[in-house]
Amino acid sequence: MFGEDDLVRQHKNRADAIGNIIILCFILILARLWYLQIYQGDLFHKFSLENRLRKEIIKAPRGMIFSRNSELLIHNIPRFDAIIIPQYLKNKKVTLQKLASVLEMSVEDIKKVLKKNRGQARYRPVIIKKNISLKEVSIIETENSKMPGVRVQTFISREYRDGNAGAHLLGYISEINQRQLPRYRNRDGYDYKLGDFIGQAGIEEKFDLQLRGDDGYEFVEVDARGRMRRNIRSNVLFTGIENKQAKPGHNIRLTVDRDMQMAAYKALEEKVGSAVAVDVNTGEILAMVSRPAFDPTKFSKGLTKEYWTSLVEDDRNPLRDRTIQEHYAPGSTFKTFTAIAALEEGIVTPEQELKCGGTYRLGRRIYHDWKRGGHGMTDVYKALRRSVDVYFYQIATQLDIDILAKYAKMFGFGNRTGIALSRETSGLIPTREWKKKRSGEDWQLGETLSCVIGQSYVLATPLQLAMAYAAIANNGALYKPYLIKEIFSNSGEIIEEYKPEKVGEVQVSEKTLKAVQKGLYQVVNNRRGTAYWYRGIGLEMAGKTGTAQVRSMSSKELFARCEDMPYKDRHHGIFVGYAPFDNPKVAVAAVVEHGCHGSSAAAPVVRDVVTTYMKKYMPDVHKQNSDRQRKEYRKQLEKIRREKEAKEKQKLLEQAQNKDEAVTEGSEG
Repeated sequence: MFGEDDLVRQHKNRADAIGNIIILCFILILARLWYLQIYQGDLFHKFSLENRLRKEIIKAPRGMIFSRNSELLIHNIPRFDAIIIPQYLKNKKVTLQKLASVLEMSVEDIKKVLKKNRGQARYRPVIIKKNISLKEVSIIETENSKMPGVRVQTFISREYRDGNAGAHLLGYISEINQRQLPRYRNRDGYDYKLGDFIGQAGIEEKFDLQLRGDDGYEFVEVDARGRMRRNIRSNVLFTGIENKQAKPGHNIRLTVDRDMQMAAYKALEEKVGSAVAVDVNTGEILAMVSRPAFDPTKFSKGLTKEYWTSLVEDDRNPLRDRTIQEHYAPGSTFKTFTAIAALEEGIVTPEQELKCGGTYRLGRRIYHDWKRGGHGMTDVYKALRRSVDVYFYQIATQLDIDILAKYAKMFGFGNRTGIALSRETSGLIPTREWKKKRSGEDWQLGETLSCVIGQSYVLATPLQLAMAYAAIANNGALYKPYLIKEIFSNSGEIIEEYKPEKVGEVQVSEKTLKAVQKGLYQVVNNRRGTAYWYRGIGLEMAGKTGTAQVRSMSSKELFARCEDMPYKDRHHGIFVGYAPFDNPKVAVAAVVEHGCHGSSAAAPVVRDVVTTYMKKYMPDVHKQNSDRQRKEYRKQLEKIRREKEAKEKQKLLEQAQNKDEAVTEGSEG
């Protein structure tokens, strides 16, 4: 049995153990308190503050975009969105019913939006309706206490001053989607988040990082329902809570002239097509229009399902930029480069005449000229002036397709121009090797006959045509087209400046270029030229018409009236020109899909754009040319009047003579 001393000793040991445990617990509690209150005190103080603070993102204003003459093309305007912050959403049923009545939406639609975004953090706002009216804004702000968790969020939206006129060139912004998020993060090295708006096309897309700026944020104190009580500034109570100012994006000044852009857009009214104007001595893009187009402001303000459906279901493809994304058979506008190849290779000389009937036979196949009866004896000037198909068919029998391809590629065909826009197509210049790889078959001579007149496999974009004719106009310099003059900050500091970039020099003799230039001048200014009646006043323009077939046609269909054909079977009308002839400054290419004729459909578009340029940048030259042309026109009218009077006088004399003879004969009888 244990003695009393043993019992006391045993209890004492237990008491000591319990005491030690209690002391240890106190030490642990004190250590934890020291850790929480002293070592991590500032951090947990910050956490406690953030429980009653809300961090609100301040979107940085996107940079603005200006024309070459500093006219504002794109600027920022406020947009208001109705949002719900799930963390503060109370009395859900009542709140959603109230909000639905304000926004004229169904409760089910609001629930669908919330359900779609339920995977994100509850403190992140969910946009219920974009671009709400000022009336809806005022009701939500007034009834805020009755709709906990519902707020109005201000977003800086984009407004495009000229609407559809610059849609494809300027592009648009829209909200990044889940599928784009990882790809664009990897592409740009930028931490995009859902809800961010990014450039999706045109300049807005290509220069998104320069335009987007750097978002800021601020902390606001909120109550239990998430309603803002006050803005927070750094002070003793809120140590460590720092607001960050948003940094606006950089601004961009384009090479584009707004007046020329609008002239091109208006000239293409009611047409499907495109126009590109370039400075022949720098490669600056002066105008770039594709029609039909779309309203880029609608993408920024919140695209409706109805508007998007109207775009994607339109078989004219209004979202497609026809200046760089669409390539066409260039038709007779390509004959210029066939002529250059033939002259350089010594196949013909400028004054050498070839007999050109209405057809040309190669083997068992007959190739038709556009004119049934043909053109008779034809030199290179007449071949260009009258667009004589048979002249070029005869050249084709002596011109290897690879040689033609060499000269065409020298002028930039078959390769992307390198313009700072996405999704540019390269067009196509065929070669023997290309066909062998494509189909495993050898090249046939008959295919060359089609290619020399810009049909068959030959494809080019309107931008390529404009740049190629610019190289002819400036005597052989091929420039890279560019759109940006400079990128600058709000304070006016130049961030980046762009200069002309020559990418090649065509290896063509001066004699050949002069001969071709003379032919192109006659196309527009000779009374027998295919574009004479659309030459405009005061322009002194040179150029080439083109009519590109969209499908193979029988001889009967070939000579049928184009306007009587089904719309989709009508030829494309193309014209490329530059002006003024003796001192070229601007080149313009226009394509009118299913316009039937390059002269009547596309030449007026080029004429209007060039006229705008001449009146704005060369008014004295335009006036001098206009005065001279009017004098010449009056002389022609006077000459025609005199000739008409002479004919009438001669007719009267003949009638009088016949009467005298009749009287004489009668008296003799």
